[in-house]
Amino acid sequence: MHQSLRNFVAVIAGTLIASLLIAGCSKPKAAAPPSGPPEVGIIVVKQEKVALTTELSGRTSPQLIAEVRPQVGGIIQKRLFTEGSEVSKGQVLYQIDPASYQAAFASAKAAESRAEATLMTVRLRAGRYQELVKINAVSQQDNDDAQAALKQAEADVAYNKAAVETARINLAYTRITAPISGRIGRSTVTDGALVTASQPAALATIQQLGSMYVDVTQSSADLIKLKQNLASGMLKKGESAQAKVKLLLEDGTPYPLTGTLKFSEVTVDQSTGSITLRAVFPNPKQTLLPGMFVRAILEEGVIDQAILVPQRGVTRNPSGGAMVMVVGAEDKVEPRPIKVVRTVGDSWLVSDGLKVGDRVILEGFQKARPGTPVKTVPFGAPPAPAAPAGAAPQPAPAKK
Repeated sequence: MHQSLRNFVAVIAGTLIASLLIAGCSKPKAAAPPSGPPEVGIIVVKQEKVALTTELSGRTSPQLIAEVRPQVGGIIQKRLFTEGSEVSKGQVLYQIDPASYQAAFASAKAAESRAEATLMTVRLRAGRYQELVKINAVSQQDNDDAQAALKQAEADVAYNKAAVETARINLAYTRITAPISGRIGRSTVTDGALVTASQPAALATIQQLGSMYVDVTQSSADLIKLKQNLASGMLKKGESAQAKVKLLLEDGTPYPLTGTLKFSEVTVDQSTGSITLRAVFPNPKQTLLPGMFVRAILEEGVIDQAILVPQRGVTRNPSGGAMVMVVGAEDKVEPRPIKVVRTVGDSWLVSDGLKVGDRVILEGFQKARPGTPVKTVPFGAPPAPAAPAGAAPQPAPAKK
């Protein structure tokens, strides 16, 4: 038993000695080499041609609209159209009971015939008196009375002819026709309803949807600024005489056809300080309906030598001014105040503070301290893969 204990102690002692020898033979870990300058992603400033646009909200309205109203009163006998259908100019839409108007027309015709018969008698008498007075067979007074009666009879005939025409027109008005071609909406009356001449409520509304107006509003301040930019030469008008307008539907879908800007209102709305602009869009498939909310994209002008900087590269200083970080001489970081005009997509349009060739930092701001040197790489380039710390170099594969 004493022999076994001695053997166990000897094994333990040998294990401890071997561990110490291994620890003593291991080499100390090499210190990490000093890191180089931090890496930042940059873009190089360049000039480009930019078309400036403005997005404004508005509503659609039909280019031509007509409200159907009766011009004579009476009972609606029949509605002669289908609601929501296309109607043609002159198509009969409603029939008013024509009985009383037919009677009035017949009475006017009879009065006209009576007046014409009277005129014939009076004309013959006036002719005879005109001859008899020459030989003193009748007095001058009788002749004058006969000539006056002729004039009166002619006036009666003209009056009755006008009455016949009025009765004919009123009879024709019992057939209410479409004043324009287009799509007709719902009817506000049914058969048997009583209508009156020039009533305030329309019987139906017809709208032409082949072309649509889009009315948008722009602040008067923006319009003044636009005119100043054009006058100073910063902006140039497009080649087309009429500005082109694109359209976004209510759900954000772009409308496939392009419209043209027709005119701008000449008066500023005092309550909103805005001006109304009107554009016309073709609507062959009637995708646009009256009253739709849309967003119009208007072309303002073109800048031939514009400088754009992505918004992610622009920050604000404590005073609120725009600034960027640029890589200057000796690859050192320096802050640069700039002046921005407006956004163009996801970039700022810069009017002052940058020139062609400047290197603007877009990535790595936390490493880019003013005055420190940096290593520049193009923005968006994939980073170089780094070897894991303490990894042993892999042996080269053996040649066969």
